[in-house]
Amino acid sequence: MADQYNTNEEKILKDSHTKEIDLINRDPKQINEDVVKVDFEDVIAEPDGTHSMDGVWKASYTTFTVSKYWCYRVLSAIFGIPVALLWGFCFACISFCHIWAVMPCIKSYLIETQCLSRIYSLCIHTFCDPLFEALGKIFSSVRVALRKEV
Repeated sequence: MADQYNTNEEKILKDSHTKEIDLINRDPKQINEDVVKVDFEDVIAEPDGTHSMDGVWKASYTTFTVSKYWCYRVLSAIFGIPVALLWGFCFACISFCHIWAVMPCIKSYLIETQCLSRIYSLCIHTFCDPLFEALGKIFSSVRVALRKEV
């Protein structure tokens, strides 16, 4: 029974680091849907009455599309892994700081302020509540009548 539990635990740990990635849909959460999805028509457009020759327009489209495609592929081949390493390191540092510094500080602050909030609440209920109750009773007999005079 214990061996089966250890095997399942090891499998879960292994799967979290070696899970298969989808090579077809590389933006499943669509975080880059509106930002970097740039096509020829989004950048270059000729209004009515100002058209270049059809051959120039077709060549421009092909040049833009192919150069964007290959430039991205070459840049990602050269810099993709080093930049992924840097971002992995950056997010690991952020996670480390959040887990080991930020959350303990916040928790400590909440514990300390809980004590102060009880003292503050006690002072308000002791001094302000009777004052405002008395003022409420004093002004409870005041009647306001609005008249519109023309």
